Amino acid sequence: MIDPAPDGHAARLRKRLADRLTASGTLRSSAWRTAVEAVPREAFVADGFFRRSNGPQGTMWTPATPADDDDADAWLEEVYADETLITQLDSGVHPGDVDGPVPGAPTSSSTLPGLVVRMLEDLAPKGGDRVLEIGTGTGYSTALMCQRLGSDQVTSIEYDPATAARARAALAAAGYAPRLVQGDGLLGDDDGAPYDHLIATCAVRTLPPAWLRQVKPGGTILTTLSGWLYGSGLVQLTVGEGGAAEGSFLPGTVSFMIARPHAAPDLGDVSHLLHQPGDERPARYGPEILQDWVPLFLAQLAAPAAQYLSTKTDGGPWLDHAIDITNGSFATLTPAGGDGKHHVRQGGPHRLWDDVESAIDIWKAAGSPPQTAFSFTATPTRQTVRLNTSGTPGGPSWTLRL
Repeated sequence: MIDPAPDGHAARLRKRLADRLTASGTLRSSAWRTAVEAVPREAFVADGFFRRSNGPQGTMWTPATPADDDDADAWLEEVYADETLITQLDSGVHPGDVDGPVPGAPTSSSTLPGLVVRMLEDLAPKGGDRVLEIGTGTGYSTALMCQRLGSDQVTSIEYDPATAARARAALAAAGYAPRLVQGDGLLGDDDGAPYDHLIATCAVRTLPPAWLRQVKPGGTILTTLSGWLYGSGLVQLTVGEGGAAEGSFLPGTVSFMIARPHAAPDLGDVSHLLHQPGDERPARYGPEILQDWVPLFLAQLAAPAAQYLSTKTDGGPWLDHAIDITNGSFATLTPAGGDGKHHVRQGGPHRLWDDVESAIDIWKAAGSPPQTAFSFTATPTRQTVRLNTSGTPGGPSWTLRL
């Protein structure tokens, strides 16, 4: 591993970052602070990153590479901000591939250091523990674990071949030598199992069965549960005997890009679906619940295969849709006057918005608790999210589709 010089602008920025994360309560231990002060984040975005801007053309991404930036110190300041740095668009476009602003969807990034450190503190590996990381990304989080635990204790899997190659080169250049695997992280790593801990820097819709098999009883799985409505929650699980695990959702609004095999299917042209016959009624909750963290998470539990779409007809209002193309169900929310009320029209085999509203009713009846009131249980055949309410044995639950 590297032993960076104690002076220099980058070293001062690492110390400043560590100070800020300590002051916020994110960085809680001296061992992880030492890692933050040692690992050069700039080495893992050496090809640059994309700056985001919004304008008449929508969201655009401008490459920011050290070679193109007139002020190297200013570029380093951005690198050591507690911000996520987008490093890839559309599963293949990198900062060095383009000259100016381009459209695109982020598909890889260097996660904000505060979240990386917070998750490593929550994972709490001890000296001698072996960790499996799902989603190498740029390699920065991998390097932090190598610095803290030793390279021999860390295995990291990356799905994207180009991202994996860049991370491998960056880690080697920085002096780290973890075991790196290019492949589907949802399959885990049977060759290296069992592990003491598993940490995922991508989100999943359901917990992959391989993860349950590959972590020792008493070990920890830390991952983000998400879905096609992009409701998310960071969950910490303890693995038991027989490939089962249980735990609770942790505080905070944590989200990651969803693992590509779990990504939503393309909606395509759904106009024919939205023009099918349907039943209309006043909606008790409007689309605003899809902008609120816990209600959005509940909506996703209630309608796990639904996706969100917003449309506008000439001269008409914006319409909000929940669409399940797996079975042809839809719910369309239409403004009903200027008081924030909506009507909902539903069609197909399932009444999506009925299910969503029922879930919100249950949550409100429980006092609208935070996400930490939810627990998660996973077995090889069943995965359940439960709302733990006082006075209700067990509490209401939602079973995930495996």
